[in-house]
Amino acid sequence: MQAVRFHEVGGPEVLRVEEVPLPEPGVGQVRLRVAASAFNAADAGMRAGTLPIPVTLPHVPGYDVSGVIDAVGPGVRTPRIGDAVFGFLPMGEDGGAAEHVVVPAEAVVPAPSSIPLTHAAALPSVALTAWQALFDDGLLQRGQRVLIVGAGGVVGKIAVRLAQRAGAHVIATASPRSAAAVRAAGAQEVVDHTVVDLLQAVHEPVDLLLNLAPIEPERFAALVALVRDGGAVVSTTAWMAAPDDAGRHVRSAVVFVRPDRDRLTALAALVDEGALTVEVTRRIPLEELPALHAEAAIRGVAGKVLVLPV
Repeated sequence: MQAVRFHEVGGPEVLRVEEVPLPEPGVGQVRLRVAASAFNAADAGMRAGTLPIPVTLPHVPGYDVSGVIDAVGPGVRTPRIGDAVFGFLPMGEDGGAAEHVVVPAEAVVPAPSSIPLTHAAALPSVALTAWQALFDDGLLQRGQRVLIVGAGGVVGKIAVRLAQRAGAHVIATASPRSAAAVRAAGAQEVVDHTVVDLLQAVHEPVDLLLNLAPIEPERFAALVALVRDGGAVVSTTAWMAAPDDAGRHVRSAVVFVRPDRDRLTALAALVDEGALTVEVTRRIPLEELPALHAEAAIRGVAGKVLVLPV
């Protein structure tokens, strides 16, 4: 089978499209015939060696994946051969940028049935990140106010939708290019961060400040003034600590996405209910993944890109 692998950390040039043996599932594992994997910035960080997640070399990237079970290992009762599944794979192990991948059975759940199976690969890590940031770390509750900085991205629009669905009042920052999509996702207030100062635009304190965007530490610290006493600051910028204010009992947390099969199952149900939209920006064949990593290194990659093995 074909797979994209790197044998050493480095620039995009270390990625190679290779012919490798078809893997066989061991105890507690299943094999997927991959429908799609999704590119994430963390894939590039692991390839470059800048993200402190140890990987076994050679390594296949693509920890967000969807596909059909075509073999099961000893001890596996579910899922079964023929099941359409998707999942957030262990990041240090081989991912889905291949025609087949062997994964722990507990890492995958039934895929949403209302969207193409390929599209399901765009959901796991972004939706889990949004959920964990809002509710597990942010403790957001119905009737509270949340300010989402950087809501125009894939995680941001999901966060807006989940927060609005939970009964929160959502204030979101977005550029003119993404403002309409953010408002459609459920934001009651949309602030154009390119022309308006947030400190002037937000007139009432918020219970939760969620940052999803690159931001200067000094600017981030200044925004804590918008959080009520006893509120929370949550960020997904893992390279920088989130500011707090101990004197006002404003706590902070930095989110790095965690596996959660129960939550992933619930998120799939939201997709099938029409309550959550899965965004796909581009689709590329497997052999173009090295070029995508090169593009990401130069100017970044907007939206969600799926990698298709065929």
